[in-house]
Amino acid sequence: MRVLVLHSRYLSGDASGENRVVEDEAKLLRDAGHDVRVWTPSPDVDGLAARLRTGVSAVWSARAGAEVREMVRSHRIQIVHVHNLFPTLSPAVLRSATKAGAVVLVTLHNYRLLCLPANLLRDGRVCEACVGRLPWRGIRYRCYRGSALGSGVLAASLTAHRRFGTFDCVTRYLAVSEFVMRKHLEAGIIPGHLIVVKPNFSWPAPAREGPGEYYLFLGRLAPEKGVDTLLSAWGGRVPGRLVIAGHGPEASRLRRAAPKGVEFRGPVAASEVPALMAGARALLVPSRWYEAAPRTIIEAYAAGVPVLASDIGALRDAVEDGVTGYLVPPEDAGAWAGAAERLADDGESERLGEGGRSRWMQRHSPERGLEGLVSTYREALAAA
Repeated sequence: MRVLVLHSRYLSGDASGENRVVEDEAKLLRDAGHDVRVWTPSPDVDGLAARLRTGVSAVWSARAGAEVREMVRSHRIQIVHVHNLFPTLSPAVLRSATKAGAVVLVTLHNYRLLCLPANLLRDGRVCEACVGRLPWRGIRYRCYRGSALGSGVLAASLTAHRRFGTFDCVTRYLAVSEFVMRKHLEAGIIPGHLIVVKPNFSWPAPAREGPGEYYLFLGRLAPEKGVDTLLSAWGGRVPGRLVIAGHGPEASRLRRAAPKGVEFRGPVAASEVPALMAGARALLVPSRWYEAAPRTIIEAYAAGVPVLASDIGALRDAVEDGVTGYLVPPEDAGAWAGAAERLADDGESERLGEGGRSRWMQRHSPERGLEGLVSTYREALAAA
């Protein structure tokens, strides 16, 4: 198949799970013999004029639409697979790709079509004020990066393209988890027959040997990630070292609040993750928001590492309680300490690690990832 992948690239680079998914899926398809072209423009934020142009392009980018139309026609593209639309592409590319003769698919990595910041989160708490409605409340609360102007631009784009029927150009939506699919169906903006669940995949990783040496948090140090809950749990109660890898706005505060037995590693390159994961007794995901499909979880499973995760949102889909890890009430430090103590038992850590490895092979291996992509592409071509 001839495929064009579109993605407005996040400036965070490899730290962005979505950026890495786009790169990995393109490689997966190419390795299988498909003709894949990738266009991943990054926003220009260097100066006021550039930021204004970027804001305009988020509403309706005529340039991106023209580029896509030309690529589809000149390369006889059959499938246009869109990941992130904002801010450099805009939903206009959906219309351009369809008019040029391609079938359009969109991966739902997050909640962008329902929520301006894409995370159903406001002031550190779950918020569904815009689900099933036009997103004007997001302007009032300055939900997009704390900016009324930025929130207004994004709300205008989503509203305009809903009303103009731009999203009707999409033949299939690929939700990264059951929970993400359910939220979009609840909102009523996507007909049920157009959305399928296509989990992310991860590459094979060095398998953990033994029960692991330390507990691991790997991610952004931000309030919604719940790392403060882990620090409270580790206040002398958990018999094991906690390694925190990542960076973010909460880094300094968390370092000051950390008890003994907690080690901060700072940012970790993607190439370092497999080795770090292979030494872990468990991966900890204490989020207090609706994570869509954390890539770190399937990377843990690939290494045979169990996962302790908050019992909230899509984490309930990702962790099978008692089989691949444990689900723990979010923000309950005592419950987190208890779950970590259970994994201090070597046999339990190894048993749950084997469950995670089995789940990776069944649902998240490259073979399953390729199968999910190709079967959805073929279904979309037939439907179109």
